[in-house]
Amino acid sequence: MAELLLFIVFGSVAVAGALTMVLHPNPVHGALGLMATMLSIAVFYVVNSGHFIAAVQVVVYAGAVMTLFLFVIMLIGVDRSENLAEQLPLQRQLALGLGLAFLVLLALIGSTAWITAPPTGSEPNGTVEAIADLIFTDWLLPFEVTTLLLIVASVGAVALAQYDPRRREDK
Repeated sequence: MAELLLFIVFGSVAVAGALTMVLHPNPVHGALGLMATMLSIAVFYVVNSGHFIAAVQVVVYAGAVMTLFLFVIMLIGVDRSENLAEQLPLQRQLALGLGLAFLVLLALIGSTAWITAPPTGSEPNGTVEAIADLIFTDWLLPFEVTTLLLIVASVGAVALAQYDPRRREDK
């Protein structure tokens, strides 16, 4: 029952974050929506006993990659001023209520028994050594291509941000 409740809550957060990332006109809010989606995926990994990959998801993707994305967004800059008027009058109260509900949910889930080790007699699955062995042998090329793709995307975003068609001289 707790797994179903976690799936519903964090599945909704993941979908809302993905929609925010795609539909929101402010790039900083879009990046924060992407981060909410990545953190929800980390919770799914924890529920499925993938604690190491959940930690990697939080540290690498929600931490380092999102810091890089936000740095690029801030480097590009925003040409218009932000409207600071309150758009949703009950937004603060709703956020406070949802935060309290989340804390109650965490307390209910935390009060149940947690499995801290695999059952005796079975080999641990997903150890750091096994994952590192796979990443640096069988999956080295896709790992490096993904790294190259992220670097090229960041350089391209900075280059597009610096391009101004009005500065071009017509010859």
